[in-house]
Amino acid sequence: MKALLIREIKSFFGTPIGYLVIALFLVLNGLFLWVFEGDFNIPNSGFADMSPFFKLAPWILIFLIPAVTMRSFSDEIKQGTIELLFTKPLSLLEIVNGKFFGAFLLIIIAIIPTLLYVFLISYFGNPQGNIDLGSTMGSYFGLLFLMASYTAIGIFTSTLSENQIVAFIGSVFLCFFFYFGFEGISNFMVEFHDLVASFGMDYHFKSMSRGVIDTRDVLYFGSLTILFLAATVYQLKSLKK
Repeated sequence: MKALLIREIKSFFGTPIGYLVIALFLVLNGLFLWVFEGDFNIPNSGFADMSPFFKLAPWILIFLIPAVTMRSFSDEIKQGTIELLFTKPLSLLEIVNGKFFGAFLLIIIAIIPTLLYVFLISYFGNPQGNIDLGSTMGSYFGLLFLMASYTAIGIFTSTLSENQIVAFIGSVFLCFFFYFGFEGISNFMVEFHDLVASFGMDYHFKSMSRGVIDTRDVLYFGSLTILFLAATVYQLKSLKK
């Protein structure tokens, strides 16, 4: 699996894809948070916190992560190299994990530079250092789990078609549905609002953003990630036959 993981990382940075994803994520966040006027502009908000970033990041990642994962298996299927991948001394689970962690590490690399925002907000805050680090670290922790779920969904949809665009659209739809769909549905089910909303990523991400790491939130994201990785293994079994 290690060799496959290294191959995935090299493939991302051997082409403009890896650099483009990191640059797009940082540029889009930078523009919305520091340049463009609006609800996400940190200097104009009057508060020394990272909440605008954590409201914006999940929406940007809904498009960027599928762009990273769309070629994971669809390209292998299209090129016919999926058969060669099956002949390697790796189990299907190891193959899936290699693809998953390769894409996941790329997104983590894109997130790391945003820690500079924490320093800037803390430095320029009034008084200096006036930032809720507990809430900020909880939000970063939640963002990692959110990214893992998005990545697992993207890996799964890449096995459904050899067309990367189809895989991309399918991944965006599923990520959007699991992030916001249940919250939208819950608005029409007043009596079961909290129950229905609890099936969505947004509900658990907001919970973790408060700085309190609840095992229910961790189990939710962990279960969702494992569910889609298991579905990917199942789909590969059908392709292998």
